[in-house]
Amino acid sequence: MTGNELAELLEPALGRMGYELADLEVRLGGDGGLVRVFIDKPDGIDLHDCEKVSLAVSALLDVEDPVPGKYDLEVSSPGLDRKLTKIEHFQRFMGEIVKVQMRFPIAGRRRFRGKLVSLDDENIVVEVDGEPYSLALATIDTARLVPGEG
Repeated sequence: MTGNELAELLEPALGRMGYELADLEVRLGGDGGLVRVFIDKPDGIDLHDCEKVSLAVSALLDVEDPVPGKYDLEVSSPGLDRKLTKIEHFQRFMGEIVKVQMRFPIAGRRRFRGKLVSLDDENIVVEVDGEPYSLALATIDTARLVPGEG
């Protein structure tokens, strides 16, 4: 099962519990793997939330058995320097400072750090030193929030 397929399995269950699946990391192979689930909700995440979601996700994974072999399950908040993986994340953090790494160079560079100034269904615009750069969502390798600089 791919990470996207696992996300499709987990998102509805987490949504019913009042949580957003902010990100998912899956590493399998060797003697054991790792399934790391990052959750969020409007008023933030605490240890109780992580425990509650860990129990629910563990039960769901035991029943559905989508992950082959042995693995550890971790549930965490996305943190202050959270990854931006969905268009809703970019919408929520409009006006904040972000770090974006592209898969391919744009205007001779792959890394951009600046203010997230706009977006549409296909692109975000990041203003770096007063210069706007339009970056295609489909070619973003990683995008992260820069805490405390928005």
